[in-house]
Amino acid sequence: MTMKKIVTAALLASVTLTTIHADEIKGRGASFPGPVYKAWTAGYFKATGVKVNYTPTGSGDGIKSIGKRMVDFGGSDKPLKAEKLAKDKLFMFPSVVGSIVLAYNIDGVKDGELKLSRAAIAGIFSGKITKWDDAAIKAQNPDLKLPSEPITIAVRADKSGTTFNFTYFLNKLDPSFKVSKKPSWTAPKVVAGKSNSGVSANIQQIKNSIGYIEYSYKIKLGLPAAQVENKENKYINPTLKSFQDAAKYATWTPDNDFYAVIGDPAGATSYPIVAATFILLPKEKVEMNKKVTKFFDWAYTNGDAAATELGYVPLPKETKDQIRAYWEAKKIK
Repeated sequence: MTMKKIVTAALLASVTLTTIHADEIKGRGASFPGPVYKAWTAGYFKATGVKVNYTPTGSGDGIKSIGKRMVDFGGSDKPLKAEKLAKDKLFMFPSVVGSIVLAYNIDGVKDGELKLSRAAIAGIFSGKITKWDDAAIKAQNPDLKLPSEPITIAVRADKSGTTFNFTYFLNKLDPSFKVSKKPSWTAPKVVAGKSNSGVSANIQQIKNSIGYIEYSYKIKLGLPAAQVENKENKYINPTLKSFQDAAKYATWTPDNDFYAVIGDPAGATSYPIVAATFILLPKEKVEMNKKVTKFFDWAYTNGDAAATELGYVPLPKETKDQIRAYWEAKKIK
């Protein structure tokens, strides 16, 4: 190869690398939607050649990272109110709906066998119920051999939108629970892990533990999860159908950047701990925002099957159309 050809090849390689780097979209935040974003980004790369790099670091980090403009978009399971969005100069829209399950590690108790009443859940996570054979738990599980062993609760170590939505549900059970991304737990035996994967790992490893994780992590790891009493006093297993029934009660409007917390919805067949997850965009990054919304537009059109397979609930068509109109109104589509 002549020197001229070598230089030309090097220049072409440089241009190619620059183009790839320029097309890469970077996001970070909520671990709750991590599995579905992984599927979507892989599908998008295969379809378009554009790389979307999403790191599931937790909602708190997602809000912080986009606030400091460290990434192109942030992910958060905690929706931000209008004042916060205005202060940080952000747009917000939902991407998908998921659910939080109470996974456990109790010898001899299989998936779906444990029933937990609202009173029992509040008691366990407040520390008022400390052993598995407590009368409040046995009342709904007379045929289970529950051990007279201390309960370890597995929680998040980081600021977490999953925690925000779970404590939102706990607050509905007992108003003394503070809704928070990182609460101070009062139970006597608490183990904290980073992200949904960290909490899942702790549940796997610690006998007689229980913790809150996103449903797809339960599926991926084969963890048993409880039936949970909903506000209609029905015990509901975490299933895609019960999540879909719950998601019907979500109310969205572009007027407040789609702010909504779905937790503890009505409906006799609704699973009670569901949540939407949201995307945060910086208002001033118009051209990059168009690239980000192009990715989510592709996901809304092509990603429902992957979302459903992983146990998420795709947004209804009406909501997707509202979001597309919102993008157009904000000039980011």
